[in-house]
Amino acid sequence: MNVESYNAHEYIKWISTLREKIQSAQLKAAVNVNKELLSLYWELGKSISLKISESNWGSSVVEQLAKDLKKEFPNQKGFSRSNLFSMKQWFEFYSTSNNDIEKIQQLVGQIPWGHNIAIITKSKSTEEALFYCNKILENNWSRAVLIHQISSDFYNRKGKAINNFSNTLPDLHSELAEETLKDPYKLDFLDLQEKILERDIEAQLVKHITSFLLELGAGFSFVGQQVPVKVGDQDFYIDLLFYHIKLKCYVVIELKAIEFKAEFVGKMNLYLSAVDDSMKSESENPTIGLLLCQSKSEVIAEYALRGMTQPIGIAEYELCKALPKNLKSNLPTIEKIEKELATTLAKKS
Repeated sequence: MNVESYNAHEYIKWISTLREKIQSAQLKAAVNVNKELLSLYWELGKSISLKISESNWGSSVVEQLAKDLKKEFPNQKGFSRSNLFSMKQWFEFYSTSNNDIEKIQQLVGQIPWGHNIAIITKSKSTEEALFYCNKILENNWSRAVLIHQISSDFYNRKGKAINNFSNTLPDLHSELAEETLKDPYKLDFLDLQEKILERDIEAQLVKHITSFLLELGAGFSFVGQQVPVKVGDQDFYIDLLFYHIKLKCYVVIELKAIEFKAEFVGKMNLYLSAVDDSMKSESENPTIGLLLCQSKSEVIAEYALRGMTQPIGIAEYELCKALPKNLKSNLPTIEKIEKELATTLAKKS
């Protein structure tokens, strides 16, 4: 009997089900292959590390080992000298930790090899490395995104924004909201002139919305720019409005091209009340506000949030990477450069 003799609709449903089962099995097989490979890499790294330390062999033995393994397994990739050294470094990086080494091995074994190498070569501690491991599993980061997050010091900025969430949100929601914000926000992807206006920053953030969403973190979805809200007879306009999927709430972001001022909080409180009344559904959580300022006094920010009924976070933003102080002090000033240039031109004339 041919396919035409079957019920076409029933056949299509059946083959679709089979396709899903096959794809699921293939995915599980790929995951299991990765786990087995990483388990092998861990054991090789452990063996190399212990053999060198216990037998007092020099690191040159790794080069010889790479040659011999290639001869034994000519079709097997991953036994290069550099990769064997990476396996040794991988094991040693975590073996110095006071954490449960078996749990660590289980965790890192779920992460692609390239991600693992990026983590141990760029992280400053095992705690930071394990933080990134968990974030990869939580957010399914690509290697490029992972490297960006490490380079931007995401670990040390996470959950650092000043906020009043513990007083304005339920406990579980408060903890998640606090972890969602960071301080400072790195906006070095913007292309701005020397004289910065708030509307310029806002326009650039919308223009580079993909980069801004990456900096905000997982779960944010862009709703709109200059979103109107009506309070009484007056119209107000929200700089940027987002929705956070995990928090199940709107997030209002207001940009300030100056130092934080206490009055900013009152206006944000107004915006959040207006969004809750006009946009939020009964099943959604209270709207959260984030004030992004050029700088802030932590004491003034904390005092300004006292007594506020709406959940608000306050953080700084950085438009470019700051130069190290020791390097900055060695750089010539514009006046000095102009003076030296004038002297050079005078000599030539």
